[in-house]
Amino acid sequence: MSKRAAIRYAKAVLQKAGENNTENVMFGDMQSVHATLESSEELQSMLQSPVIKVEDKKEALLKIFSNQSDLTKNLIHLLVANQRLALLGDVAESYISLYNNAQGVKIAEVTTAVPLTSELENTVLAKVKELTGSTSVTIKNIVDTAIIGGFILRVGDLQYNASIANKLNRIKREFTLN
Repeated sequence: MSKRAAIRYAKAVLQKAGENNTENVMFGDMQSVHATLESSEELQSMLQSPVIKVEDKKEALLKIFSNQSDLTKNLIHLLVANQRLALLGDVAESYISLYNNAQGVKIAEVTTAVPLTSELENTVLAKVKELTGSTSVTIKNIVDTAIIGGFILRVGDLQYNASIANKLNRIKREFTLN
């Protein structure tokens, strides 16, 4: 339920930013908000905490994001007024996704056991552009040592799993079936 609410807030913010011709500014703000919340467990805990007063949460967020646009600050005020402050990270993530869709940007999630090198990133980028036909592609690298090696590529609804863990599981299934 909260994910749908976050999408509704993000759509409203995108619409308001469109009216003010500040979609790009808001995109930068939402990337900053999302990155800040993702990198700080303390901040996430504070937003979820029922013990901390809502006014204290609002004051902290307005100080943390003091360099952001007025629309971002208005969003914080709105979420406080509607008792939905815990949705801030989801709203930011939803805004980024909606903005990218509106701009025709494809997001390619590449899960690897180790971080991508710039050379490999360029190769993946070229392949995704070829597969999707999109000229605007962004790569998001997720590091997951559980896949052992290889990679998992996700672009929208498409997924290609070339991980060592997947190949081992496939071999294991073949042996157990025989």
